[in-house]
Amino acid sequence: MNIWWVRHGPTHRKTMVGWSDVDADLSDHDAVSRLDKFLPQAPIFTSDLVRTIQTGDAIAPRTRLGENAKLREIHFGDWELRAFNEIEAESPELIRAFWEQPGDIAPPNGESWNAFAERINGAVDQLIKQPHEDLIIVAHFGVIVSQIARALDVSPYQAFAHKIDNLSVTKITYPTPAKPAFINHIA
Repeated sequence: MNIWWVRHGPTHRKTMVGWSDVDADLSDHDAVSRLDKFLPQAPIFTSDLVRTIQTGDAIAPRTRLGENAKLREIHFGDWELRAFNEIEAESPELIRAFWEQPGDIAPPNGESWNAFAERINGAVDQLIKQPHEDLIIVAHFGVIVSQIARALDVSPYQAFAHKIDNLSVTKITYPTPAKPAFINHIA
């Protein structure tokens, strides 16, 4: 199966946005139109957060297979909607370790990279059982990076080196060993 990972439209937030339900800005109609034309006529899944649902609705008409809460962005807990520098002023060692040594380190009341990746991998393992050759999943930066790490068999830190722009497409062929066809394509 080919999964066409689409990062949702921009939120314009300069904070840590994980589980907060914030709107996507889809006012760049040319970019949305190019994305729509680039993608196959395949069914769509999204996370259950509004920014992915709005983006999925914008690349229509395609069959909507539903929303999946397991495809949410990483849960930033007490860091949610706070700026990096604000958190760094309070907990410099913790926030640096969270990004530079992703693994079991979690924000207060949040989710570690390992727990996040396990959640995403489980959801993807269920989705690849779908009877489709192609599937579009509108998701979040961290979700897509988790699948790049999985496909390339690299550490999360190495996967973070990949830029994942809003409204970009990353195509990965599953099952394991998954192989990326391209990463961060802008239509």
